[in-house]
Amino acid sequence: MRIQNKVIVITGGASGLGLATAHFMVEEKGARVAIFDMNSEAGEKAVKDLGADNAMFVQTDVSNDESVQNAVNAVMAKFGAIHVCINCAGIANGFKVLGKEGKAAPLAKFAQVVAVNLVGLFNVMSKSAEQMAKNEPEAGEERGVVINISSGAAYEGAIGQCAYSATKAGVIGLNLPAARELGAIGVRVNAIAPGLFMTPMAAQIDEKIMASLVAQVEAPKRLGDMREFAHCCSFIIENAYVNGETIRLDGATRLRAK
Repeated sequence: MRIQNKVIVITGGASGLGLATAHFMVEEKGARVAIFDMNSEAGEKAVKDLGADNAMFVQTDVSNDESVQNAVNAVMAKFGAIHVCINCAGIANGFKVLGKEGKAAPLAKFAQVVAVNLVGLFNVMSKSAEQMAKNEPEAGEERGVVINISSGAAYEGAIGQCAYSATKAGVIGLNLPAARELGAIGVRVNAIAPGLFMTPMAAQIDEKIMASLVAQVEAPKRLGDMREFAHCCSFIIENAYVNGETIRLDGATRLRAK
């Protein structure tokens, strides 16, 4: 699918990898982006930086059915279509199965991570796909592309990441059945499992901790550049034969237990 002039929904698009991808798609590829995020201040700043003709922001709770439907309706009202959905929104609340004094973790902690990272992802994917089905197929084949963001933690979760790893493994699990189903209407579904990236949050990490993170990366011996993530998204969108795939984007990193 050609990216120029296409409409791309990006959840978690007001910061980190999502924001970097929004800038890349607008500035490098000529797309229009709709940012779904809870942070209204950051979202409005992103629209100001990208230009109101190229971008819009909707404060969205991805785990809430009505919130996502309202956000999708807003995109259709402004841009008239959704061609691509990139699900970056997620939380990484870390906690152990057994906490202090050997007590079981509160179930609500686990449920919250599932609600955002997995239920929320399905919520946005399904409502975006409903709109993609209305598009005229490009080159007689494609009506839309979904990119769901997993994590290296889906494969090698660290201690304290049971909830996060479970949800990111769930993203991989829904990848193929969704691709098989939505392929019938010309919508491809893929996933990216990023490793360690130099996000603004990572840039603030103590030097000693940063060195320990870089030590886990095989080659190149550094954290990933956010533009490399955005470029991977564009590759998936533009290559019509990539479908039902999970791409590990991690410099051959294999995460340690702790």
